[in-house]
Amino acid sequence: MNPIANKISGVFIPVSNIESARDWYCDILGLPADGEIYFGHIYVLPFDGPNIVLDSKLFAPNHIHMVPAVQLNTQDIHQAYKYMQEKNVQLATEIENGHWFNFKDPDGNVLMVCK
Repeated sequence: MNPIANKISGVFIPVSNIESARDWYCDILGLPADGEIYFGHIYVLPFDGPNIVLDSKLFAPNHIHMVPAVQLNTQDIHQAYKYMQEKNVQLATEIENGHWFNFKDPDGNVLMVCK
């Protein structure tokens, strides 16, 4: 039996300021920002499934994700795109092929929303 499970439990995203990153991600995802910041540099977003782990200790400008680090799901790609525009999120692409778009977090990490 392999001691390493074939299941993703979390994805790390490097951030420059753990408190402001927590607040930004929780705001755009509609999550409470009341969880604990571990060890002064880690915040785990409370997801249903694999977690997104924000980590300010990993941050270095040359370690920013330039391709999507995470794919988030939506039932309505056009509503999701409009929502991100209303939140003044930096959009990196238009809606592509009617199914996805990329956006950047305040540290420049690229993420994807996909239908």
